[in-house]
Amino acid sequence: MAKRGHRPSQAPVGRPRFWGRHAVTAALANPERVVRKLWATREALASLDIPPVIPITFAEVTDLARLVPSDAPHQGLVAEVDPLEDIWLGDLLEQGADDQRPLLVLDQVTDPHNVGAILRSAAAFDALGIITQDRHAPPESGTVARAASGALELVPWVRVVNLSRALDEIAEAQYWRIGLTGEAPIPLNEAITGSARTCLVLGAEGEGMRRNTEEHCDVLARLPISPNIESLNVSNAAAIALYAVATR
Repeated sequence: MAKRGHRPSQAPVGRPRFWGRHAVTAALANPERVVRKLWATREALASLDIPPVIPITFAEVTDLARLVPSDAPHQGLVAEVDPLEDIWLGDLLEQGADDQRPLLVLDQVTDPHNVGAILRSAAAFDALGIITQDRHAPPESGTVARAASGALELVPWVRVVNLSRALDEIAEAQYWRIGLTGEAPIPLNEAITGSARTCLVLGAEGEGMRRNTEEHCDVLARLPISPNIESLNVSNAAAIALYAVATR
């Protein structure tokens, strides 16, 4: 019988290419990551310790620019990698069974820059991991890796088919599920409890959380921002919420 909350395999999109010093060096340092090829300038490679099994092609800056999206800041390093192995939600919850690290659930957040930035904040505030849907989230990519600044290799990322069932499993693991929405009746600091492990649930920009996702939260809360602005970017909201949990 398949475990509940399994992260399904990502749709085949070919091997992603990572670029930039943080993303590439973090991938090289991750024992769980398979790096297939590396393109680099001699200057960028001078300070790196590259395993001898990885093929290296020395290239000029202009040549590397052809391997990545237009204007991508490759910093002289481009790597072709395999996506990381799938992660089970049950295994992730078991890893956090004896600590207070928070979880992040993203409801149809599809922008790779936002997901990468959220991974970076999750690493900064020692989150247990992030959970997204399989079909409504970006795949691992150079854009995600660049925005994550190395955190893609550090923070477990679980993909699930059904977010509501995943939230039920998270509740069974004794997490207090806080859904962030601007229309919530109470501020986040009132929703955070001192003893419970916390799961923060955030929706996509514009649409926010879907109703069914809200119904699978224990409480809805808002960030106390000025009425001069309607909402924050979801990655900024995630960073502020993680800070609030870390300093409760």
